[in-house]
Amino acid sequence: LMLDYIHLIAGLAGGFVSTIVVHPLDLLKIRHAVNEKYSGLRPALNSYLHSACSIFRERSFIGFYQGITPNLIGSTLAWGLYFAQYNWFKDFLRQWFQQENLSAWHALIAGIYAGNVTLLLTNPVWVAKTRLCLQYENQPRQYRGMIDVLVKLYRMDGIRGLYKGYLPGIIGTSHGAIQFMAYDELKKHFGSHEAKAIEHLTFAVLSKSFAVLSTYPYQVIRARLQDQHLKYNGIMDAVGRTWRNEWLYGFYKGLLPSLLRVTPATCITFFVYEEVSKYLTALQSERTLKSFRSKF
Repeated sequence: LMLDYIHLIAGLAGGFVSTIVVHPLDLLKIRHAVNEKYSGLRPALNSYLHSACSIFRERSFIGFYQGITPNLIGSTLAWGLYFAQYNWFKDFLRQWFQQENLSAWHALIAGIYAGNVTLLLTNPVWVAKTRLCLQYENQPRQYRGMIDVLVKLYRMDGIRGLYKGYLPGIIGTSHGAIQFMAYDELKKHFGSHEAKAIEHLTFAVLSKSFAVLSTYPYQVIRARLQDQHLKYNGIMDAVGRTWRNEWLYGFYKGLLPSLLRVTPATCITFFVYEEVSKYLTALQSERTLKSFRSKF
């Protein structure tokens, strides 16, 4: 079995476009996810509006795109790899079990596989993104850019530094698996033969919202483990301190901008993916037909 380049290219396109559009909301989400007012190690954030005004006052519109480079690289690669690996593994399962229609469990397994492969390749980029997003406007800058983050982390902690938050990230592959499973099931049971764009958008929003609500706490813990301002002694320490100081609310900090972000981001990603995939499939069929005709 070979990776289908159509899924790879369509996924890359979807990730690239959606990241450009929604990065400002991603920045706000990360800052609120790690904001623990009791530590005094960073500016206290009273609300999302307060955060946005502070960023705009200090750096104007460009401030909302702090950390965009690793996010753009990471998201583009991650979506491309995920779509490609997910569809490759589903094809593998179809051959293995000798059946065309896969169950929801098969889709879930394919999603977990795709998530683990993608995370292994992109985790250093996510660490760099988090660090750059957490350079506050009124504090001295520790990093000049993505490469500077990666070099300094490697010098300080070796490979381990580049894979901070990797373990909760593995646990978090369930997020993508749940989303893709739900998306496929919605398409299978409620999608029409014509596969209209509005259906893809609706299914994308429903599946993503379900996945976010199911797995958001891990994202908070992962962001805190990757944060340069506080040191945690592993996952259980981060979970324990978050619970002791902020109770259940601490595990859902940043949820509002995350939900606001995933709606347009998911719509854009899946819409672009489906449209590019449809175009490339038609192009491939046309070339195949021309090649076939040329032989006769």
